[in-house]
Amino acid sequence: MPLRAARPTWQGHLRLSLVTCPVALYPATTEAETVRFNLINPATNNRIRMKTVDAGTGEEVSRSDLVKGYQIAKNEYVLFEKDELEAVKLESTRIIDIEKFVPRESIDRLYWDAPYHLLPDGKTGTEAFAVIREAMQQKKMVAIGRLVMSTRERICALEIEEGGLLLTTLRTAEEVRQVRELDAPDLPKADPRMLDIAGKIIEQQAGDFDPSEFKDRYEDALRALIQQKAKGRPVRPTFEAERNEKVVDLMEALRKSLGETGQKPRAPSRRKPGAGRKRAA
Repeated sequence: MPLRAARPTWQGHLRLSLVTCPVALYPATTEAETVRFNLINPATNNRIRMKTVDAGTGEEVSRSDLVKGYQIAKNEYVLFEKDELEAVKLESTRIIDIEKFVPRESIDRLYWDAPYHLLPDGKTGTEAFAVIREAMQQKKMVAIGRLVMSTRERICALEIEEGGLLLTTLRTAEEVRQVRELDAPDLPKADPRMLDIAGKIIEQQAGDFDPSEFKDRYEDALRALIQQKAKGRPVRPTFEAERNEKVVDLMEALRKSLGETGQKPRAPSRRKPGAGRKRAA
């Protein structure tokens, strides 16, 4: 199905200084083909329905009667009606305001979150959209802006993509955990001989990334399992995990790995310095 037929996640305006154009945001990823399970009562073969129950009285409460609350102390909440929360509106609720332009490499990939396609919303404003996009392409810069999605303001990055712009939401500094915050062990200096073999393995396995080469094997196994069960066949394990508690000889493992790719490693030279050299006349 063409993307334009999909329902936009967000609609509003893209603004660069005084230039504004209507835009729509569409998810760039989908989980439509993902296997999803339902909770079933095996005694009746009926689906389980979750109920909203008052934690104090145990009585069921209609979802339409519920309101949101923020806990300020134990068993004490500040309650909010829907219209009260909607009163907290920012300009970014309906406007993506470009605030800054940065080189792409200056954004640590830990901050990249969810991608969306950003396209003009209708024919009005397509010229302004084209101007903003073309200027970004010429300067080879990424635009940084803000927008409100799911009642939360998100930082976002806009890049050039074919036919439009790719908008990716960015995580905030508070959401990112740096490796220096973890208790990571000190890494030893690599053995040059092992490094040489590892480098050859990398060279032999090097190539361009092609996402079609990588399938979700777990998803495929789940679908095969579903077919087996639907046909009444017994389920047999397709894989048995190995328990290998032996101490691994890293050099030997590297040599075997390189051998499997079709090239034998060069044995390190054991000649004494000067051996085999011709003497000067």
